[in-house]
Amino acid sequence: MPVTTLEKNSHTQSSIVMNPELEQRLVSIETKQLQPFCFSYRFTDAMLMGADIKTVAKYLDAHQGWFTRCARPMTANPLGKNGYALTIGKFNSFGYVVEPKIGLELLPQDSGVYRIKTVEIPDYTPPGYEVSFNAQMRLVEAVNGDKLVTNVDWDLDLNVYIQFPKFIYKLPTGVIQGTGDKLLKQIVNRVSKQLTHKVRQDFHGNLT
Repeated sequence: MPVTTLEKNSHTQSSIVMNPELEQRLVSIETKQLQPFCFSYRFTDAMLMGADIKTVAKYLDAHQGWFTRCARPMTANPLGKNGYALTIGKFNSFGYVVEPKIGLELLPQDSGVYRIKTVEIPDYTPPGYEVSFNAQMRLVEAVNGDKLVTNVDWDLDLNVYIQFPKFIYKLPTGVIQGTGDKLLKQIVNRVSKQLTHKVRQDFHGNLT
């Protein structure tokens, strides 16, 4: 069967009619190339707080104070009662620059477990990306010598979907995926290290 056939209409204009099977295949290829890439990272960490579990929980419950302070240099603007619009900073990969901004809701604790999830930011449409952020923190009291301390264990399941400009899709898929996953890991590790240090510092500073 020929790929195309030439037809003439009553106005003697010619048009190209494409084989339907080939047309569908080309549409599928184009659609596949333009699908967003999904970069994922699962992360676990812990921080030791030098106080009993009730004192630590009281501090974490009052996130309206410590979250905005400890998020710096990131910008955290209040979003409802328990949420924040968080601007993480600018990142560059393959010459494509993105400045992630996500809405996070810090849910009230449930039996010593805190959860954080993504929420929409009103009147804001992410330019070419979408973030799925699901984290939880668990408080575990322990004895250190003659003092009660609390371990804050937390884990994060993060997925970032990015719709790159068309020129990026000319690169090998494996290169894009590997580079994106690596960059996401670096960002999470850096932010986590900074945030953990600042939270511990802020907490112990408020104890004295």
